[in-house]
Amino acid sequence: MLEPRKRKYRKEFRGKMGGVASSNNEVVFGEYGLKAMENGWINAREIEAARRAITNFTKRKGKVWIKIFPHKPYTQKSTNSKMIGGKGAVEGYVAVVVPGTILFEIGGVDEKVAREALEVGAQKLSMKVKFVQKRLI
Repeated sequence: MLEPRKRKYRKEFRGKMGGVASSNNEVVFGEYGLKAMENGWINAREIEAARRAITNFTKRKGKVWIKIFPHKPYTQKSTNSKMIGGKGAVEGYVAVVVPGTILFEIGGVDEKVAREALEVGAQKLSMKVKFVQKRLI
């Protein structure tokens, strides 16, 4: 699972999500990509599941780039515990995603295979996504 090696602070506030992606909003490395259409958190488990689904579908042909990383820790208190004693323990890490962010890129395969592979990967994610192609200038 993806998680940061070292953090300055162990726990973090939840934060606000709004706006659209001003960076990481174009396909750069590959020819095809998966673009987020809504904002939210993507869990490290979801990222890994989508990556595995995409690489298994393409039978490890071509190359897959993961363009997001789960930097943000989220906490959870145990069930049946009272609202006392501070914040819960770190449960896992999430990537904060806003609309327009490219999540995955794929290259070295034809469009039909890339579209189907990214659709299989999109089923593992908890948000609406869209298949996009690299823009030729």
